[in-house]
Amino acid sequence: MSGYEQWKQTSISAFSDFLFRQELLPNLFGKETPFILYWAGKDLARKYPLATIDDVISFFEQAGWGKLSVLEEKKDECELQLEGPLVAMRFDYGGECTFHLEAGFLAQQFEQQKGYVTEAFEQQKRRAKTVLFTVKWDRKDES
Repeated sequence: MSGYEQWKQTSISAFSDFLFRQELLPNLFGKETPFILYWAGKDLARKYPLATIDDVISFFEQAGWGKLSVLEEKKDECELQLEGPLVAMRFDYGGECTFHLEAGFLAQQFEQQKGYVTEAFEQQKRRAKTVLFTVKWDRKDES
């Protein structure tokens, strides 16, 4: 059983994730936290390359990041939505929250799958307690 497969069998508490994301990382990195998390998401995607968007969706659920769904895919971009109880809890906390880790992960997964340089952007919908991601790749710039 690979490391990823072994970890998929375990669960962590939402409180553990909260402490790490909302308390520890911002205290360590301050204003740089979103940029570091974006890079870290890209790094995670390189370590856990996934073949399809369905694999990415499954990874998000297994990682406890929430329910990811594809809203629309075009020739050079994809719109996705992230929702779920843990996403809502992060919004309910009332403090600043960022989904740059997830955005970086999506950017790198799409780059690996599409073969083009890719970026992802988050748009928080606090009232709906969802996050919209726009993933864009440049078909003129192969990775």
